Amino acid sequence: MKRTSTISRPVEIGLRFIGMWPDSTYATLYWLIYMATMVLVQYYQYAYVLTHFDLSDISLLMDCLGLTLAYTLAFLKLLALWWNRRTFYYIVKAMDQDWKECVINDSYESAMMAVADLSRRCSNVMISINALAAFFLSIGEHMLQSMGNVDGVDNNSRELPIKMEFPFDVSESPIFECFLFGQFFYELVLASIVGMMNALLVSLILHVSGQIDIMRQNINEISNAKYNPSTSLAVIKNLICKHQKIITLSEHIEHLYTYIALMQLLWNTLVICCTGFVIVITIGTDDSGTTSIKSVSFYIAITLEVFILCFAGEFLSAKSRSISDAIYESLWYDMPPTSSRILLFVILRSQKRLTITAGKVVDLTLEGFTSVIYYILL
Repeated sequence: MKRTSTISRPVEIGLRFIGMWPDSTYATLYWLIYMATMVLVQYYQYAYVLTHFDLSDISLLMDCLGLTLAYTLAFLKLLALWWNRRTFYYIVKAMDQDWKECVINDSYESAMMAVADLSRRCSNVMISINALAAFFLSIGEHMLQSMGNVDGVDNNSRELPIKMEFPFDVSESPIFECFLFGQFFYELVLASIVGMMNALLVSLILHVSGQIDIMRQNINEISNAKYNPSTSLAVIKNLICKHQKIITLSEHIEHLYTYIALMQLLWNTLVICCTGFVIVITIGTDDSGTTSIKSVSFYIAITLEVFILCFAGEFLSAKSRSISDAIYESLWYDMPPTSSRILLFVILRSQKRLTITAGKVVDLTLEGFTSVIYYILL
């Protein structure tokens, strides 16, 4: 049975896990439990940062601070998503309505099924990358430390992947192994949730892209068919309604992600700087192998988050501009002035491109991404 939804199954499962999927059972309870767990972990993380705040050991400070800030960002993003959950429910409802129209009209189904398949592949890749980063951040580092212990390193120097300050000793077995497994599971789940949020944005943008492709298909029907006043006016009316639905849907997506994108750009800049600093100062040291596996994978994951936001904004803008190009390339000049003037208004409206902004301040584009990376490298 074909899945009539742009949102892939892993993304839906992740949204149900955090209580964000519409009409899911005990949604508020799931969300409160997960957020309370994050608050507890954050408390012990910041306790470690304050306890070991020593500028003489700047590498340790930057290492634990970068990971702590990244988890704080994930907490704030989930909070922003929950705050705008009504907007998200509206988006899901609108997407379901679009898929119902595709089921009725077989000519639209092929375009949306291609979009759904692409959304599924992108979601799997993004969630897998984040999960792999979490693996190398926790188990990968612990395995290297265990290999070092075999070579004569003190077994009592074992440290947890997520630096936390507990009121009791956790270095003894089996307490250490229990906390190690708990941190691995926590990191894996949190990284998958963060990847799910990025995949959700890509899925929403791809859905809008599919609707734009359907609109362009309707424009081609006007161009290819012989002019019939009653038929063409009906198609043009449907075209305008479709365009307005696309604009409304993209505005809701922008409202859902605008402040998430702002936090992502500002906060991740600090995280990228901290992680990059750790990578640079540990090159050539005894811990360079462990740090390379842990920090480089983490660096790639958080940089990819910023790239996904900027690429999604660029892709949406390019797709929205293609509407005016498709109308301009149609046979609008063969129509009576009353019909061609209507299409002229559609061209004018589509020239105001759809986009995603960061806090309604700056548009997310690939040029903006390169600017962010440039200033970080400086």
